[in-house]
Amino acid sequence: MDSERLHINEIFYSLQGESTHAGRPCVFVRLTGCNLRCKWCDTEYAFYEGRRMRTAEVAEIIAKYRCDLIEITGGEPLLQEGVYPLMQSLLDSGKAVMIETSGSIDVSRLDPRVIKIMDLKCPGSGECDRNLWSNLEYLTPRDEIKFVVADRTDYEWAREAIASRRLADRVGAVLLSPVFGRLEPAELAGWILEDRIPARMQLQLHKQIWGADKRGV
Repeated sequence: MDSERLHINEIFYSLQGESTHAGRPCVFVRLTGCNLRCKWCDTEYAFYEGRRMRTAEVAEIIAKYRCDLIEITGGEPLLQEGVYPLMQSLLDSGKAVMIETSGSIDVSRLDPRVIKIMDLKCPGSGECDRNLWSNLEYLTPRDEIKFVVADRTDYEWAREAIASRRLADRVGAVLLSPVFGRLEPAELAGWILEDRIPARMQLQLHKQIWGADKRGV
């Protein structure tokens, strides 16, 4: 694997749409390629599209936005070796760096300064068996866990995982997000309130602002 180059799908400046950082201006670096094929994936274009760029070139583009919050996403960004020197460079320059990962790839190599947003896969994704549960050992109170919930079965699975694995004690926030256009937010909100689980509900802010089909937000 080439640690000097990255396969980049897109780099853009927008508002952070998810996590406890929602609403903050953020530079997004979307890497090409993913080892999963979630049924509800809304970024299938990131499976293949993109171009090769040197890590130094990527860092230069990011610097032009003059923004202190960077999110590296995908696809699955941890599939590319070049992501590690890129994150190191950004951290050393004083940036806050978030990485959104499916949780199917080992996160033990990540610099502890990186904010990990781990998207654990519910049964409705079709990729539930790919969750690498040993990754939980490397999560800290600065990190967050996300469940994308398609239906009641997904919700109950997430509720059990939160309780049995004591996820709220491991991370700063546990987030439940409805699959856009499939599960009504009010329904998920009702379940969370009824069960009083230690989790936050989130909506994809970028989709509320710009719509579901707009790429790059």
